[in-house]
Amino acid sequence: MKTSSQTFRPNRRQVVLSTLGGLAAYGASVPAWAQQKFVNILTGGQSGVYYPMGVALSQIFDKAIAGSKVTVQSTKASAENLNLLQAGRGELAFTLADALSDGWKGNKDAGFNAPLNKLRAVAGIYSNYIQIVASADSGIKTLADLKGKRISVGAPKSGTELNARAILKAAGLAYSDFGKVEYLPFGESVELMKNRQLDVTLQSAGLGVSSIRDLATSIKIVVVPIPADVIAKVGDAAYQPATIPAKTYDGQDADTPTCAIKNFLVTHQGVSDDVVYAMTKSMFEHLDQLVAAHNAAKGIKRETATSGTTVPFHPGAQKYYREVGLLK
Repeated sequence: MKTSSQTFRPNRRQVVLSTLGGLAAYGASVPAWAQQKFVNILTGGQSGVYYPMGVALSQIFDKAIAGSKVTVQSTKASAENLNLLQAGRGELAFTLADALSDGWKGNKDAGFNAPLNKLRAVAGIYSNYIQIVASADSGIKTLADLKGKRISVGAPKSGTELNARAILKAAGLAYSDFGKVEYLPFGESVELMKNRQLDVTLQSAGLGVSSIRDLATSIKIVVVPIPADVIAKVGDAAYQPATIPAKTYDGQDADTPTCAIKNFLVTHQGVSDDVVYAMTKSMFEHLDQLVAAHNAAKGIKRETATSGTTVPFHPGAQKYYREVGLLK
C-alpha cells in the first residue's frame, strides 16, 4: 500500500519574514525595500471630489515620504473610510465632519457598530456643499416639491446619504414620501437623470463637482435652495448656511442658498508620527497641486485646519501645526 506525504512549501511571506528574522538575529541591516512605507488613501467615488484629490495627494506623498508606496482606493466615502481606518486598512481618509463625529461616538444609525477610538485627525480641509439638483422638466423648484418624486441620495450610509437624511428630515420629509429612492454614487445618479429615470439627485461635494457639471451640460437643471431655517432645524453645528454661486453650473443663473459641511483628512493611531508629519507638511506646501486636481481645494486653508472636530489630532500632525504656530 502506498502512503502519501505532504511536503511543506513556505509561501513568499513566510520566506520573507524568516529571512528578515535571520538578518536581525545576526545584526545585519534589513534591506530598504522591506522598510517601505505603505500609504493607502481612502477616497470616494471616481466622479466625486475625494478621488481626484486623493490622486493628487498620492503624487505629493510619493516625493515627500522617502521609501513610500502610495495607493489610492475608491470607496463609498465617509462611513466606509472611517471603518476601514479603524481596522487598519488605510493610512489616510477623507470624511465629512458629521460622519467623523458619528464614528468617534459609535452611532449605529450612521453605520458605526462601536466607537472608532483609533481615529486621529490630520486636517480640516474644504467644505462640502449639499447640492440638490433636479431636472427642469420635473417641476421641482423647492424642497416641498420633492414629495412624490424619484431621488438618489448617494451610496448607502455614505457621507452624502447621512447628509440627505438630516436635511430631508429637517425639511419635514421622510424617504417614504418619495416616489422612488435610489442609493447610488454620483456618476450613476447622473446617468439615470439623463435617461429620465430619476427626477433629482442630492450630492454632498465640493463646488463644481464633475458629476453635476456633466449633468448640466446634458439636460436643463434646477439647483434647489436649502433655506437657513431648515439648516437650523438639523440641530448640528457641523451644518452651516452657505451659497452656491451663480454660474457654478450651466443653467444656474442665480446664487442658491444651501448648506455646507467641513471635510477632514483622518488617519489612525497606528500610523507613525514621521509619516503623518510628512503628509501634513507636504500637503500644505503643495496646495497648488490640489487646486489643479479640483477647484474645491481652493477652500483648504492652513489657518482653519485645526478647528471643527472633537477627535484628537495625530501627534505627527500636531508637530507640524506647532511648527507653523497654529498649536502651542
